[in-house]
Amino acid sequence: MTSHRRIGSILSAIAAAVALGAGAAPSRAEDLNALIAATMRDTAVPAMGVVVIRDGVVAGETVRGVRRNDGADPVTLEDDWHVGSDGKPMTATLVARLVDKGVLSWSTPLDKMLPDLAGAMHPEYRKVTLLQLLSHHAGLPENIMDEKALAAMLAPAPGTPLPARRLTYVARALKDPPIGPTSAFSYSNTGVLIAGVIAERSTGAPFEALIRREVFAPLGMTHVGFGLPPAGQPIGHMAGKPAAPADENPDFLAPDGNMYMPLDEWALFCLDQLAGAKGKGRLLKPETYRLMQTAQPGGSGGLGWGVQETIAGRKGPVLIHAGSDGAWYALVALFPETGGGVLIAANAGPDMGADKAEKAVMKPILDTLAPPAAP
Repeated sequence: MTSHRRIGSILSAIAAAVALGAGAAPSRAEDLNALIAATMRDTAVPAMGVVVIRDGVVAGETVRGVRRNDGADPVTLEDDWHVGSDGKPMTATLVARLVDKGVLSWSTPLDKMLPDLAGAMHPEYRKVTLLQLLSHHAGLPENIMDEKALAAMLAPAPGTPLPARRLTYVARALKDPPIGPTSAFSYSNTGVLIAGVIAERSTGAPFEALIRREVFAPLGMTHVGFGLPPAGQPIGHMAGKPAAPADENPDFLAPDGNMYMPLDEWALFCLDQLAGAKGKGRLLKPETYRLMQTAQPGGSGGLGWGVQETIAGRKGPVLIHAGSDGAWYALVALFPETGGGVLIAANAGPDMGADKAEKAVMKPILDTLAPPAAP
């Protein structure tokens, strides 16, 4: 089985890896298609898709390649792509919406939000807040440290509801010792999963139904699913071949980003984030979008987003994230001040060159999404 550690990607690694390329940034479908073709040529990636946003609207979208590398079925614009941890900003938006509605509070400590777990959790986590969980300032390890306990969670009793499985994971993870102080940034899948559990406990609704109701439906995202895309859709690849079902991340990790969707629906979410930066978002209060898109003191984490002042020589702030379960790779960068952005997905993991291919595609696109950074 693919380790669940693959669901998360380091937020700040993109800027160091992406350098500006020469030439104007393409936006027309034929130009984007040619760019993808040239980039894929030296990789084993079966298919890629890209969306370019300019001035708050989609300026170009294209896909190229095959759904699986042992067949000839081409990908289409309607196909689903697994976005991995790029779903974390969506989970953060769900929690932020509940805060805006008064259901939750940013400052309530964890021992009050999960009182039944308070006695057994590590004492240093008891006063951790939602703000710290979603900005990766809770001191939590990236994932549960007890692999034996995780293995037991992967074989639950038949019919065990997903919220119950998530709660079991969280209860065990909160016993792990912190890996650092809450004042320091430390990327954690567990922290975002805890926030998802808190959303479930506060509303009585499973995460999957809750995020559909509060985030996806209002934005017109009607084709989002959880886990891997169904049969007939693109399949992820690793080690040079289509990934096996056993490589799938645990289904209860949906709040960490175990989701799939068409590229245009992923773009709907990103467009709302860009609109929110201008005070015109559909889901949250203007001040809540600002909170999500602002790095917390002592780190590069906003709420669900990585936030940087520059990327590849372009002026920020820029909202970034990357996600992979080992068989897919997805990458996004948004510029709230200019309303520009780029979303890229591939049905292969880093071992087949997907990360390098996506960063190469991003190079010429970034050039006109934002002005040059100050020298």
